[in-house]
Amino acid sequence: MGSVRTGNRSKKRNKRGIYILPNLFTSCSLFGGVYAIIAAIQGRYDAAAIAILISAIFDWLDGKIARFTNTTSQFGVEFDSLSDLVAFGVAPGLLAFEWSLKPFGRFGWLAVFLYIICGALRLARFNTQRDNLESRHFKGLPIPGAAIFIATLVLFIDSLGGLAENKYTIIICAIYLLSFLMVSTIDYLSFKELQLFKQRPFNVLVATILLFIVVAYKPALMLFFFSAMYVISGPTIMLYHLTRRYARAANPLIDSSPGKEKKTLED
Repeated sequence: MGSVRTGNRSKKRNKRGIYILPNLFTSCSLFGGVYAIIAAIQGRYDAAAIAILISAIFDWLDGKIARFTNTTSQFGVEFDSLSDLVAFGVAPGLLAFEWSLKPFGRFGWLAVFLYIICGALRLARFNTQRDNLESRHFKGLPIPGAAIFIATLVLFIDSLGGLAENKYTIIICAIYLLSFLMVSTIDYLSFKELQLFKQRPFNVLVATILLFIVVAYKPALMLFFFSAMYVISGPTIMLYHLTRRYARAANPLIDSSPGKEKKTLED
């Protein structure tokens, strides 16, 4: 009897539940990705792009809520990665193909495949290295950032009435560039330390409201502008640091600290 009770207790102890709230937000993100796929197949490209943006909002919120409520789990991490691959890998890839890559034929769908597999590799690398990475930066462009760029590009070009033949070249170049950036080791800001539930100065609230007003005035243009700035921010910061490093190596008298530089030059 004692061994049976011990076995029952161990089974109960080994039973692990899942946290409903963060995984519910992840499910909403996955739903947006599936809806985007269906809308892209039906030729409703704006609806597909908006669905991807909504998925990105839910994906951002599920991590915030999990950390705020202390409900992070390995199940949630794996579920989030699978959801990201659909919502930010397959959905934007199919949207790009249906929207403008069909004329390229095999070259077009191979570009989509490259984007999806690079996104999958990016997610796998992140999951295996998540404990060794600093919280302020990502290694490589996050797959939601790449998906947001594609979605906002579709909305921006459609708001201009289309770019005729030019849009085909633009989108396929963007797909290859995004694929490279996702698997690169370029640092990107993660915004994980952005706290929504803590007190902030009054000026932060005013700046946030002004930002929403700017986006609301020209949503397609401003969303594309912000997403493009984030995509190029990684290579820009990397080039800045490389330039400073080469300048320092060429002139050993130059130090990163202004006080030390002055003292060294005086000596």
